[in-house]
Amino acid sequence: MSTATELSPPPSPAAAQAAGSGRWWSLVVLAMAQLMVVLDATIVNIALPTAQADLGFSDASRQWVVTGYALAFGSLLLLGGRLSDFFGRKRMFLIGLVGFALASALGGAANGFEMLIVARILQGAFGAALAPAALSLLSTTFTNPTDRGKAFGIFGAISGAGGAVGLLLGGVLTEYASWRWCLYVNLVIAAIAVVGALMKLQDEKITDRAKIDVPGAVTAIVGLVGLVYGLGKAETDGWSAAATLTPIIVGVVVLVAFVLIELRVPHPLLPLRVVLDRNRGGSYASIGIAGAGMFGIFLFLTYYLVGFLGFTPIQTGLAFLPMLGAIMLSATTAGSILTPKVGPRPLVPVGALIAAVGMAFLTRLDLDSTYASGVLPGLLIIGLGLGMVFAPTQNAATSGVEHRDAGVASAMVNTMQQIGGSIGTALLSSFAASAATNYATGKTPSALVEAQAQLSSYHTVFWWSCGFFLLAALVSVLIFRNGPLDVDPDAPKAMAH
Repeated sequence: MSTATELSPPPSPAAAQAAGSGRWWSLVVLAMAQLMVVLDATIVNIALPTAQADLGFSDASRQWVVTGYALAFGSLLLLGGRLSDFFGRKRMFLIGLVGFALASALGGAANGFEMLIVARILQGAFGAALAPAALSLLSTTFTNPTDRGKAFGIFGAISGAGGAVGLLLGGVLTEYASWRWCLYVNLVIAAIAVVGALMKLQDEKITDRAKIDVPGAVTAIVGLVGLVYGLGKAETDGWSAAATLTPIIVGVVVLVAFVLIELRVPHPLLPLRVVLDRNRGGSYASIGIAGAGMFGIFLFLTYYLVGFLGFTPIQTGLAFLPMLGAIMLSATTAGSILTPKVGPRPLVPVGALIAAVGMAFLTRLDLDSTYASGVLPGLLIIGLGLGMVFAPTQNAATSGVEHRDAGVASAMVNTMQQIGGSIGTALLSSFAASAATNYATGKTPSALVEAQAQLSSYHTVFWWSCGFFLLAALVSVLIFRNGPLDVDPDAPKAMAH
């Protein structure tokens, strides 16, 4: 929505009502785009075994279908966020949507491993333009605290639920159509979103077109690629391998150089004022740590459901649906109703603690546990907790930010979630492997010992995920400020109050 000046007359009630309904339609468009980006992090996981059999690539190559997307997405987000502040959010949103759809079409039509990898990298790159543009459009469109709470509640619920939707949709499409439809489905979502964006999305005029910070962009991309790549290698090669340590060390060093550059350049890619605000800093930290914990649920609980309970891909997807319902419920109630009144400080720690309790509950799973008594209660508890984490943190991450920084503030949310997820996947995979090895050491090999070793590895992961959520609770209590979130500094006074 265009920013009015201080002197402009207040809109008429009819105009305000029309603008209001337009805004809620714009939320539908933005939520669809967000769903597409989040969904693509997991939907391909389900399709991978079939795609591998069809295209004939090795197990070692398989992880690059996932990592290629994560690398491009995670490393280009900050640049994508800044470009949306520079060229206009709606324009970058449309470029991201169309590019993502075309990359998905390329992947769906892949005739070999190389073509599939190129498509996944392009998906990640266009996703990095799309995700920050969507969140920053949401932030600048909903400036009234009450409406903003509702909008971020819905958006947060979709962000939290997208991964599980991806598992279900991936299962359905792989089983009844083809693994290729896990990519083609994005064409349908993107087509609807493009039409909606052209009809409903409003953007502000770009008044302050500062130069793009090239040294900052280069160091951010190299640093994040090094970090995400190294963490991906840790999962396959182990933590002590040179292939793991070298990129991680290079990544960290280059990211330190990035911060030093940002302190000195006149128009930084990531102005440190965006990160150093306590509420925004708290939300980035909470999202990163909770993101690490979340991967424990999706990845290892999926293994348990398939390996121990014999679930098909569709049953596995359906098994996560109650968690989705719980996320939706708490994000749209506690998240949207309470955030404008009390701010994130009481909500995020309580949500993280509830999620930790849910993870601890899953450590009781046994060889003869059932879904109804063993898995379902844990998923419901985790879902209720996650909804209270996602909606307030996404709101806080972009609240009180000047509109010229909205894109890059939004990009930081996705960057932290991506880095948290990469760290979580790498750490939890290595903890699981060593727990299974330790359990089996000294025991006579048998099917039972092997099953118990697997179970021991899942328990270890669930305890660590529980620890991540406890850490997120502690960090959010210490960093977040008390009280409601800041109002939009660029919104007209009439709208802010």
